[in-house]
Parts: sequence; C-alpha cells; structure tokens
Amino acid sequence: MQPSVLGHYYEEFEVGETINHSLSKTIFESDNNLFSLLTMNHHPVHTNLDYAKNNHHGKVLVVGTLVFSLVVGISVPDISGKAIANLGYESVEHLAPVFIEDTLYAKTVVLSKKDSQSKSDRGIVYVETIAYNQNNVEVLKFRRKVLLKKQNL
Repeated sequence: MQPSVLGHYYEEFEVGETINHSLSKTIFESDNNLFSLLTMNHHPVHTNLDYAKNNHHGKVLVVGTLVFSLVVGISVPDISGKAIANLGYESVEHLAPVFIEDTLYAKTVVLSKKDSQSKSDRGIVYVETIAYNQNNVEVLKFRRKVLLKKQNL
C-alpha cells in the first residue's frame, strides 16, 4: 500500500487543470452549533429552528464561514498540503444556501502559476475552488494564491 500524499509540489500543477477533490463532508447540526458558538455567531437563523422556520429559507441555514472553512479543508490534501503559506483569499462568493445534512464536494481549477521572484525554491499557484452540494448545486466559489515548495531544490 502506498502512503497517502499530502499536497503537491509547485511543478505538479498545470494551468487549466481541474482537480476533483476526493474528500467530502455532510454537515450535521452539531457542526453548525459548535461553529456558531466558537465564532460567536449567534444569529437565530443559524441556531433557532423556530426562528428559521418563519424566515426566508424555512429551515436552519449553515453559517457561511463554516462552509468556507470546510471547503478549504476539503482542498488541502490536493492544493495546499505542501504549502509554505496561503498568500490570500479573494472573491469569496456564496452562490446558494447550505442547510443541515447537505453534503459538500469541491473541485479546484488551476488558473495560473509563477515562480517566486525572491526565492528560487518556491512558486505561486493561483486557483479557484468551487463547492457544490449533493444535488450538484454550486454553493460557494473562491480564489486563492498558494506559495508552494518546488520539488528538487
């Protein structure tokens, strides 16, 4: 059996490539409740079933930053496992609501890459990650730049 690989080196990414992440996550009520408590997001649309039933979606809405955090985590084994640093996140878009018991999946497209100008042992990969639910509805999209190690330096 081969040991699992955490991340990839800069040279392994190809511009235009789509990476379908193998990890997925069903969001449980306990996930949403704990995240709400930890982040002090006590809005009743995330924590109060009665309130949520009488509002726009009619059910508890998962905290958007939980969705974002989970999708970043789903992408780590393929994208940033060998990262020196995540240099920045941009253009975070919540495309559709996420509810308790939805399952998140994700894919990432490599948009561009460039060698570091200051250090020859690393490079920057620019990617866009799209998350979707069990019904194949896109729920989140974001871009980020990741500083990665080069392989043989």
